[in-house]
Amino acid sequence: MVETWAYERHPSAPGTPYPLGSQPVVSGTNFAVHAPRARRVRLVLPGVGTYELESRTGSIWHVEVRGIGPGQEYALEVDGVRVLDPYAKHVVGGLEGNTSRLRSYVADPAFDWSGDEPPRTPWDRTVVYEAHVRGLTMQHPDVPEEIRGTYAGLAHPAVLDRLADLGVTAVELLPVHHFVTEPTVADRGLVNYWGYNSVAYLAPHAPYAATDDPVSEFKEMVRALHARGLEVILDVVYNHTAEGGEGGPRIHLRALDDTGYYRHAQGHYFDVTGCGNTLRADSAPASALIIESLRYWVREMHVDGFRFDLTSALARTGRGRVDVARSVIETISRDPVLRGVKLIAEPWDASMDGYLVGGYPQGWSEWNDTFRDDVRDFWRGHGGGVAGIAMRLAGSSATFEPSGRPPQASVNFVTAHDGFTLRDLVSYDDKHNEANGEDNRDGHSGNRSWNCGVEGETDDVDVLGLRRRQAANLVATTLLAAGVPMLRAGDELGQTQHGNNNAYCHDSPLTWLPPIAEVGWEHLREVVARATALRAEHPVLRPTRFYTGAVSAENGREDLRWLHPDGRPWADGDWHDDGLRTIGMALDGASLDGLAAGEGASCAVVLLNSGDEPVDWMLPDGPWPWKYAVALDTADLGHDGAYDSGASVRVAAHSLVVLLEAS
Repeated sequence: MVETWAYERHPSAPGTPYPLGSQPVVSGTNFAVHAPRARRVRLVLPGVGTYELESRTGSIWHVEVRGIGPGQEYALEVDGVRVLDPYAKHVVGGLEGNTSRLRSYVADPAFDWSGDEPPRTPWDRTVVYEAHVRGLTMQHPDVPEEIRGTYAGLAHPAVLDRLADLGVTAVELLPVHHFVTEPTVADRGLVNYWGYNSVAYLAPHAPYAATDDPVSEFKEMVRALHARGLEVILDVVYNHTAEGGEGGPRIHLRALDDTGYYRHAQGHYFDVTGCGNTLRADSAPASALIIESLRYWVREMHVDGFRFDLTSALARTGRGRVDVARSVIETISRDPVLRGVKLIAEPWDASMDGYLVGGYPQGWSEWNDTFRDDVRDFWRGHGGGVAGIAMRLAGSSATFEPSGRPPQASVNFVTAHDGFTLRDLVSYDDKHNEANGEDNRDGHSGNRSWNCGVEGETDDVDVLGLRRRQAANLVATTLLAAGVPMLRAGDELGQTQHGNNNAYCHDSPLTWLPPIAEVGWEHLREVVARATALRAEHPVLRPTRFYTGAVSAENGREDLRWLHPDGRPWADGDWHDDGLRTIGMALDGASLDGLAAGEGASCAVVLLNSGDEPVDWMLPDGPWPWKYAVALDTADLGHDGAYDSGASVRVAAHSLVVLLEAS
């Protein structure tokens, strides 16, 4: 003890080595930190005093300070270096250059959950909505200004109503672990907006709180979303931290146990993240930090799942080789708390050997970039035929079935936070990232986009009409394919970032959702709402097993039949015809569980035409239904005609039509 008066008012005891971090107890607060090579560790309590941690159990230093409770600021000193507690649950502040101005507080675990229950939406009924806490409400006209851009703002009834109207079931939040802006970004007068630069894996990002209690406000947000049947999925960044590479800021892990927490090779940081360091996720201290963080967010914050950024960085063991089965991925899969929540991998990292799409175990779903690429290529008329789009519509069985996983292992998307918005995808051939201050060098160049004839904004009526139809085609395909659809927040409003496909550093109207749908793009909300409703009401559009083309002995129909417009049988050679720009699929779900219970139409027909001319499409007959009704036409949202089997339906150029068996 340094200050005698502090010792008298707040005496200390040895405390316990677990849990790590700060934990209120009956008589005060217990503090514990992993620091295996430290010679001296001190606890700094501003306004109270400084305490020597004299008790040590293995690598963990610990002390209990009596009379200290929630709200108390604290810091650690390790061999004279002030560091942030990596297990802190309430953190504020950021960086000034390379100097940490982060402060941690003892968090209050008390909260009245008022009977909160997780929605536990089945994977086949899940529609993910990827959103940014701040960007979602900064310009929302019905959210009070004082809570815009916050957890409280996201929980506002007007926001929940909009989400319910869209038909989404889960909100996937861009990183909400407390994060900081990189010095190099701050030097350009910009900020880290997306949040992929974590410093505190157990603390909600404080600037997203409208109050001085981000922990309780986050919990209130989760409770409000759950009350509306919406799940909360967190985008988590356990692959690296904000300490960066050599010369980066010294925040916590580097001072506490550099070689234990970070992966090294030949005396340098091993970097497969592109961010200067890679967490050594298979080590005891790093694995413990990851698992404890995940459990905390499930047990205490009631979240429903996680999307793991650059997951392949976590799948590395030993000298950095990829080995999913021996990595923390397997630990997460077996954990009794975590195996019951949704687990989504971004199945790659920044290395050549980290691309692992289809390589994750049972219980995991994965972002499917081949879906994104094949769907974009088909609708932009890139050539290459229809084999790719067919595989994606049917759930990517070649990718996920070998590991015994169902279509729901594929998270299908055409846009995400990283890349063009949906509107920009049909408005720009090239990226325009000059505002990022890197001379347009950043961001991907291979976007598989098509500007429909004019680069950027235009008044050309024909170009605008084509763009709007193309956007509807892309989002409808995402929602109607087998698998789990994911939408990017703002796409339904026609949001543009003016061709910036890497807007990570802009906290401004450029990245915030527009207050209302952009003029001319209002139709996208209807397309999304109608497609999500079709998906919810008709299990034939969300199969829990892969369609095989097998013929049912009960009704003589294949469970999946590929369709040509003229009705001729599909031939193997058609898959190799690079000139094909039309494909249809007839689905029969007689063997699906939902249909066995009498839920939804037993048959659906989806017709896609990416060509420049309209097509008259012959509907299947024979054992197929006698009548069909149009459920969605991206060229004419008012089209609701009925057709007999064997009749032809007009599918406009660059459009998609869905028909269901009519009663």
